[in-house]
Amino acid sequence: MLAAPPDFLALLNEYQPLLRRVCRMYCATADDQQDLYQEIVGQLWRAWPRYQPRPDVKLSTWLYRVALNVAISDLRQRRRRPTSAHLVADQLPDVPLPPADGPDADDLHQLYRAIDRLSDVDKAFVLLYLEERTYEEMADILGITQNNVRVKMHRVQEKLRQLLTQPA
Repeated sequence: MLAAPPDFLALLNEYQPLLRRVCRMYCATADDQQDLYQEIVGQLWRAWPRYQPRPDVKLSTWLYRVALNVAISDLRQRRRRPTSAHLVADQLPDVPLPPADGPDADDLHQLYRAIDRLSDVDKAFVLLYLEERTYEEMADILGITQNNVRVKMHRVQEKLRQLLTQPA
């Protein structure tokens, strides 16, 4: 295996939290998160020689685009693979949530359960929104227009409202 150039290692060190958040959004278990992280790093490594910095596009935009594409395609491949056991959602253990103290802990738990029920693409919108990305950045990352981002964000927010008001 080739040694990674110092600038690639610095990139991974700086943006590891961002990449880990993408993995947590798309994978429930620590093992799956680590597998996805390795897939993302591998794809970034393969794409790194072709990366061309541009003054009008942030590096994080490129990273998000690669990470989200890998996460979504990885999930699609996993769904196509046969599994040895078919589990119903009610049989799955709850995914541990970030520690939350106080009266808002239940609300946070409900929000994460609702997000988990969204499609893979809708999760990308939620992740970018929670990361406080602008509509312009979202459009660059997702490869769509800002107007399309606005429409999709509105629809995702409506889906979340519906999921949060439905009885569990």
